[in-house]
Amino acid sequence: MLRHDLPASLVVFLVAVPLSLGIAAASGAPLMAGLIAGVVGGVVAGAMGGSVVQVSGPAAGLALVVADLVSRYGWPATCMITLLAGGLQMMLGVLRVARTALAVSPAVVHGMLAGVGVVIALSQAHVVLGGSPHASALENIVGLPGQVAREHGEAVLAGLLTLAVLIAWPRLPQRVRSVPAPLAALLSAAAAAALLGWEVTRIDLPASLSQWSAPVWPQGDWHGIAGAVVLVALLAGVESLLCSVATDKLHDGERTDLDRELTAQGAANIVTGALGGLPVAGVIVRSTTNVRAGARSRWSTVLHGVWILLFAVGLGWTVAFVPMEALAALLVFIGFQMVNVGHVRNLHGHREVPVYVATLAGVVLLGLAEGVLLGLGLAALLALRRLTGVTVRARPEPCGRRWHVLIDGSLTFLGVPRLTAELRAVPAGTEVDLELNIDFMDNAAFEAVHAWRQEHERGGGTVHIDELHDEWYTMAASGARLFPAKTPPRIPDRWWLPWSHRRRRGRAAGVPAPVRHPAQTAPDDLMAGATEFHRRTAPLIRPVLHGMARVQQPSHLFITCADSRVVPNLITASGPGDLFTVRNIGNLVPRRGMTPADDSVTAAIEYATGVLGVRTVTVCGHSGCGAMAALLGGKGTGELPGLDRWLRHGGPSLARFVADGVSGTGHAEGGTGEGHGDGGGDGLGGGGPLDRLCRLNVIQQLDNLRTHPRVDRLVRAGELELVGLYFDIGTARVHMLDRTAAPDAAPTATI
Repeated sequence: MLRHDLPASLVVFLVAVPLSLGIAAASGAPLMAGLIAGVVGGVVAGAMGGSVVQVSGPAAGLALVVADLVSRYGWPATCMITLLAGGLQMMLGVLRVARTALAVSPAVVHGMLAGVGVVIALSQAHVVLGGSPHASALENIVGLPGQVAREHGEAVLAGLLTLAVLIAWPRLPQRVRSVPAPLAALLSAAAAAALLGWEVTRIDLPASLSQWSAPVWPQGDWHGIAGAVVLVALLAGVESLLCSVATDKLHDGERTDLDRELTAQGAANIVTGALGGLPVAGVIVRSTTNVRAGARSRWSTVLHGVWILLFAVGLGWTVAFVPMEALAALLVFIGFQMVNVGHVRNLHGHREVPVYVATLAGVVLLGLAEGVLLGLGLAALLALRRLTGVTVRARPEPCGRRWHVLIDGSLTFLGVPRLTAELRAVPAGTEVDLELNIDFMDNAAFEAVHAWRQEHERGGGTVHIDELHDEWYTMAASGARLFPAKTPPRIPDRWWLPWSHRRRRGRAAGVPAPVRHPAQTAPDDLMAGATEFHRRTAPLIRPVLHGMARVQQPSHLFITCADSRVVPNLITASGPGDLFTVRNIGNLVPRRGMTPADDSVTAAIEYATGVLGVRTVTVCGHSGCGAMAALLGGKGTGELPGLDRWLRHGGPSLARFVADGVSGTGHAEGGTGEGHGDGGGDGLGGGGPLDRLCRLNVIQQLDNLRTHPRVDRLVRAGELELVGLYFDIGTARVHMLDRTAAPDAAPTATI
């Protein structure tokens, strides 16, 4: 294990030393306090922690808090606050409440860290430019143009060189980048300043060590002191726990015990506070470096702390060669890196960017605590809005004499204005189907719905209420006592999943599938499926089937392929009684009088148009059709004579495909996508020969339908419509084809 952890610990050590010194400088603490925190974070938190690869130490996210505490109470009192915060963290860890910290919105945490980064960068930019930082971020922003315009000395070159190395380092060859960028930047600035004789501000680490003193009790209002202890404990604890969760995603080893990790962080803060170090927290930069360097156990973290201790004792004098301006430039770079664009991108998908921006702006303009509280408040408001959100849609049915109203979500008093506005759009005297798909309804919402229903029915209309989720309205109308809790959502039926997927979903993680003989699979699946139908679906659909038990009245004749991946009712969202379905290999419609004769499809066409009175005949093809692949191959199966005879009915499609290619009328390279024979792309324009033939085959079958006299007569009379559909299996999209256009042209509609 050490053959992996030893080199990883050296890499983390080289990253940790400059960062520890820089964070100490940004915090207004003695520089040695940063190294002490690095040692304690590595040895104590690393040995006791619940994460095997997380690296703890001084964190940039706490720099503003520490700087404020130092200016308010002094450095020795700040150490006591750190010690007390560690005790609070240990108590919370023992009480096993660590997972509660994960309830804090990541948008608030990332916004806080980004705000801290901006504040650090703004303040240290003044140091890089030869000035002094102001008391607030706003003053630093206002004063920065004037600072830039001033005359600068040679010290500025050290800072600019540091920034240049940090920016360029990721673009250098891998062999060069084996040296950590912060270390390379500081070494470059120190070497340049020494060789060129630049007048720079030097770091005096021995003087920093002489500033050490024992922790003392803070003087001042105890409310402020208690608040400072809680703030340090919570910020350091939340940052450490979130870092642990993020680090777990980077390796395949043992997962983090969050309560143990929080207890270890508390112990480390007690020790670092007693020794005069900065507060300790899990740090994502060092933890990520540790994982990428190949660390396998907590020995890497512990050893990196040992290396920092040996450096501080034996090589601390080397720090005097590092210009303070270079250290400030490193902090400017770290500050801007804390504004992570990747986090903003992830939050955008969940509509939490306003929380991130509000927290960042609050930290920069108001202060750390104020910004965090602002972010938490906005996150709570947005969560409340989502939890009580409701969708109300009132639309007329195609006939115009009936309206459909859908109310979806949590129906509370907050949604009453929108609810009443939509319901007012329903004309008086109409028949209304009101669907309530709600998980909660309070009294104000019930009264609004009930009053509208009574008024509508008094005006001559009717209201049919169908509660899809739970009977909130029915219970309220009957005077039954309602429980305040929301109804838990029902687990959706996965009837559309293949049997194999449902078996896999139903098994517990790590439980192997039962071994079954292949001959037993199909009967078992069919019986299990029938049992599931009886248990879940039959009670819901029984009233519908009972009403159509004696007669069927489908509106569509649907001709499609026998391919098992094409499920007509699934891709058209239709139910029992909607489709009169014919399935065969290749979704073929034999032309009238073609040999060999086949009356099965003809019989279905005659029965659907002559007896059932369907108004639409649809031919649906699909991507990667095996029948069309056989036609393109041009060879019979030999061993399947029946299939060979049947595929002769695809001859007109193949002839049309060949003629289209010879004449150049097709648009094989145009269209709207890149369909492929394996079902990829959108299956329309630009596909390979197989998918072009699949689409053209649908158009040809529509023409074949017109060879049947009854169909042709009904189409001419406007009593029957022929429709071509194409199902792209890879993208699960259904497209409507235009039979008058070239086969590779764009569809008339994407359904």
